[in-house]
Amino acid sequence: MTRSLSRRTFLLTGAAAGVAGVAAVGLVETGAVPGRTRLHDVLGLTGDDGVAPDVEPGPVESGSFESAARSTKVGWSVIYPNGQQPDAALPVVLMLHGRGGDHTSSINDLNADRYLTAAVQAGTVPFALAAVDGGPDNYWHRRASGDDPQRMLMAEFLPLLKKRGLRTERFGVLGWSMGGYGALLLAAEQGATRVAAAGAMSPALWHKASQAAAGAYDGPDDFQQHQVFGRAADLKDVALRIDCGRDDPFAGAVRDLRGELGADGGIQAGAHTNGYWRRMLDGQLAFLGTKISD
Repeated sequence: MTRSLSRRTFLLTGAAAGVAGVAAVGLVETGAVPGRTRLHDVLGLTGDDGVAPDVEPGPVESGSFESAARSTKVGWSVIYPNGQQPDAALPVVLMLHGRGGDHTSSINDLNADRYLTAAVQAGTVPFALAAVDGGPDNYWHRRASGDDPQRMLMAEFLPLLKKRGLRTERFGVLGWSMGGYGALLLAAEQGATRVAAAGAMSPALWHKASQAAAGAYDGPDDFQQHQVFGRAADLKDVALRIDCGRDDPFAGAVRDLRGELGADGGIQAGAHTNGYWRRMLDGQLAFLGTKISD
């Protein structure tokens, strides 16, 4: 009798634990309890990290200049695909780093030098990537302090790239997180006359100023002035690709913007990580290379 009761208790307990486990997963999935991204990561549902292609990267030229637009010295790097010389007259894609990054992040965090060479070896028309310091947390727009990274890009960095022989009449722009937002904002501000294509990976987007990260804007007016929602007319002739991981905190807002703009790309398995951005980089570079060479 004791043995039978013990077995029955074990079965009931196991069944209850299973139901509780399923219920807990369901609550996490619906957002009723925190931890969805962590759970998906443990279960392998956020996808594999991108692995840098096993190719020999091309040359990288770096330097710095005193920026009047930003009132500071900024560093820059130009990445060329393997087989191209640093004086090659190539189309160019600006790379805008995420929060806390700088011009070295495209290589150090994303291995963009290797992905660029791999894209060209796969048949994409050769082009260069150009990265520059936009400030660690100013979100690529003019701030009340006078720091103006967009003016730096247009009035200082692009002329520097032109002097180096790159083709800058129309260019592409690619960014991730803070830089993804910055890429879309630059494209909306400049339009298709200057920006041929824009790519954004996990762009930092919010519907309301109250939702924004601390310090991202100078206040509600600044937030509204630098919105990318509601600017489909400004972006209608710019080729757009927007990607975001489904477990990214910006996924909801990105879905809304993608629906508004009809952009290429999609919502894939992934989170707000370098591994996800590396996984997306080959597709982004192939897209941008095709569009800026048209």
